[in-house]
Order: sequence, then C-alpha cells, then structure tokens
Amino acid sequence: MFEGLTFGWRTAVLTVAAVQLLAIAIGLTRVLANRVANRTLAMLLIVLVGILSPWLIGFAGFYDRWRWLTFAPFQITLAVAPLIWLYAHALVTGSWPARGWRHLLPAVAQATFLSASFLLPMSLKMRWSDLVHHAYSVATDLATLAGLACYGIAGLRLLRRYRARLAGQRSDDQRFAARWLSRAMAATLLLLPIWAAYALWDAVAPIGYVGLMGLYVAIAAFALYLGIEGWRHATLPFPHLDPVDLPDPAPPPRDWRGQAERWAAKVAAERWHCDPDLSLAALAQRLGTNTNHLSRAVNEGLGLNFSSFIGRMRAETVAAALREGNRADLLDLALEAGFSSKASFNRAFLATYGQTPSAYRRHVAKQE
Repeated sequence: MFEGLTFGWRTAVLTVAAVQLLAIAIGLTRVLANRVANRTLAMLLIVLVGILSPWLIGFAGFYDRWRWLTFAPFQITLAVAPLIWLYAHALVTGSWPARGWRHLLPAVAQATFLSASFLLPMSLKMRWSDLVHHAYSVATDLATLAGLACYGIAGLRLLRRYRARLAGQRSDDQRFAARWLSRAMAATLLLLPIWAAYALWDAVAPIGYVGLMGLYVAIAAFALYLGIEGWRHATLPFPHLDPVDLPDPAPPPRDWRGQAERWAAKVAAERWHCDPDLSLAALAQRLGTNTNHLSRAVNEGLGLNFSSFIGRMRAETVAAALREGNRADLLDLALEAGFSSKASFNRAFLATYGQTPSAYRRHVAKQE
C-alpha cells in the first residue's frame, strides 16, 4: 500500500507539529471557560494543520502516488487571518463581533472552489489544474498576505484598546494584558515578508516542495506558539468590560484632586486596595459613588489610571511594612497587599519609589 512512499525528516517534522496542534485543538473544545474564544482557536489550529498537510504528505510522495488528491481542500489559507482576529475579539469580549461570520466568507469561497475542483472527473481535473493552478496560487497568496496585514494590525489595535480600558477599570490588569497574544499578532506581521518572499520566489522560479520547506516550518512554529500559549491561558477569566457611566450633563466644577485624596484615605483605612480582584465598579460601590466620578477623580485629580492608582497604594503598603521592620519575604508582602504577581509588584513599586523593593529594603535597613 505504501510502496513508493518516502517518510523522511521533512514529513516527520511536520507530522510532529500537526499531531501536537490537533491534540491542543481537541483539548480546547473541552474547556468551558472562554468557550467561544477557545473553540475559535481550535478552528484556527485545525486550519493551520490543513495548511501543513499537503506538504506533510507531499514530501512522502502521496501526490505522486495518488494523483486524485489534487485540489483536496486542505489549504484554506484565507481563514487564518480572520480567525486570529476573531479569537482575540472573543477572548476580550466573550463573543465574536456582530455578523462576525462574514469575515470568513472568502475562506468559504476558497473551500468551495477547492471542493468543486476536487470532485471533478480525473481527466478533467488534470486539465483544470493546468489551466488555473498558477492564477489560483497567485490570487490566494496575495489575498492571504493582505489578510495577515489587515487583521494583524486590527488585532493589535483591539488589544491596545482593551488594555487601556482594562487599566482604567481593573487593579489586576497585568493578569489579562495578553502580551503573548500581542506577540502572536505581531508574528502574523512577521510572517508577511517570509510568506511574500517565498511566494515571489515560487512565482518567478517554481521551487517545489523542498524549496518551500522553510515557509512551512515558519508556519508550524507560529501555530505551535499560538496553540501552546492559548492552551496555557485557556481558563484565565478575561474580564469583559462594561462601559464607564456616562458623565452628568454640564457637571459643576469639582476639586477632583481633593476628592481623590479623600477617597484614597478611605481605601487605605479600609484596606480595600488589598483585594487582588478589585475593580473600578466594585470600589465605586464601596465608596458610594459611580464609576464616572471615581474615574475622573483618579484620572484628573491624580493623573493616574485606576490600575496605577491601586498599584501605588499597594506599593505604599509594602513600603510601610518594610519601614516597620517586617522581615517577611517580599513576595509574601506583595501578595498580602493585593498584588497578583511578582512582575506587577516590581513594576508598581519601581514606579512609586524609583527603586526595586529589594533595594528599598536595603536602604531602610541602613537607616535603622
């Protein structure tokens, strides 16, 4: 059955990647948290496995042995870019955008074309392949590159807006900053010159399966990075942010700085800032105000966003403990003060005091 086939290192490399991607995709469909986002990522990983498949089996000689595989609808390249963007959107909002399915219409058209061509009688299929193969490859390569550029930029902008809103409404915003997803979006833009260079090279002087191996290794590496990071964050409960209360019409002038300082004193006295899940809405409720007033007091009165405001108060709590001679581990003090990670603690402390927590502890110890 497998006479004439060759299973070399190229097939092995792509097979290992494909098997891992499929395992992650199956696992993602069973995760209940972030359900829409995880299933979208699972779809994307399956699409990427499909893109790798013709090269995986092609290096082994499948297409030479079974010519009827021509036009098999494996490579739905036009689905990659919109699925990356839809995944990011679902992760930070909980759902696809309204009529988000329309972004996949070019991919549906591509799959329909391939399926219809695949079902042609063998003799007609070969003539059809000779007629349209070059034009089809050029058109889909150009459309795929345009999609990676447009959706990659749109995804980065979406995440930037989300992080800005998150910092204004959550004190634990660094947990959900999704820096890894921004890097994945940036990687789609990095794929552009690689894919474009190979597409141009292949269009001018066809380089065949072996010559294109570098491109598909790059695609496999990108897919594995996205899949592994997506799996690591699959159950992280990304906050789906509500709009801040609209401001009152023609509000009277207020001393926002004084108001912010009074509220900060209240928060410190009650140690509300030590709640690691503290949000703008929760704190506004405790203070007996609304999110708009609290946000304006912090932003206009202190020149900070909500995350920085709470981070500064937490840093001050740790610093006070150090000045009192508390010998506990710095990370333990940080967690008690409400920080959710060592990174966010170090960042807030450095912004508040201009030095690291360990340097501050040494400075305090010298003064005793």
